[in-house]
Amino acid sequence: MMIDLNAFPNQINVVVIGASGGIGQAFIRHLVQQDKVAKIYAFARSDVPIEHAKVIKGKIDLSNEDSIELAAQSIQDVCHIIITATGVLHTDTIAPEKTLRNLGSQIMQNVMQVNFIGPALVGKYFLPLMPRDERAVFAALSARVGSISDNQLGGWYTYRASKAALNMFIKTSSIEIARKYKHASVIGLHPGTVETDLSDPFKGNVPEGKLFTPNYATEKMLEVISNVTFEQTGNLIAYDGEVIAP
Repeated sequence: MMIDLNAFPNQINVVVIGASGGIGQAFIRHLVQQDKVAKIYAFARSDVPIEHAKVIKGKIDLSNEDSIELAAQSIQDVCHIIITATGVLHTDTIAPEKTLRNLGSQIMQNVMQVNFIGPALVGKYFLPLMPRDERAVFAALSARVGSISDNQLGGWYTYRASKAALNMFIKTSSIEIARKYKHASVIGLHPGTVETDLSDPFKGNVPEGKLFTPNYATEKMLEVISNVTFEQTGNLIAYDGEVIAP
């Protein structure tokens, strides 16, 4: 499907970080079809299984700042769209905490590293790759549960806190970026509940019609990226264009 990228120059370069995951791969599958997209820099810790002439693959480890810096240094082009499609909710050793009794420092550090510290360091090294005189968007996958005002259920302590921290980074960095990059937007993206490994244990609780395929979710998020205005910079925006209150 063609995405309306009219706000961007005729030839643009895109970065996708977390390109081996379900959402990251879906972003790439959409982007390679866009005539305006010249290059897609696809970074992941593991192999990216998509082969295409536009796709340039690289390694990145969000737990290692040197790795993030080297990934950014490997790009010699300006980048008009930078997408960080990473996140962790659970693993074999991590589960979202239901009560205070479940909190543990090591798990909290691991989740904060992936969901906040890593993406913030991506911003540190990749935001300067954007053009100063052309339209550009930096978008990081966040979540509605990172909204403090929207929290009515409790639980999921560290996941909520890590996404709230990411949302604050997005807001704070957007203020700095706006001083130098007059056509750039820095936003968080809420993809909804997407049928990936991240949501798999919890999808039974999702209302009918609200569990999205990666293909659908990324198509909607690319529409948000395409339509976001400079005045919306710093916001967390849902897949349907809704601005989510902090």
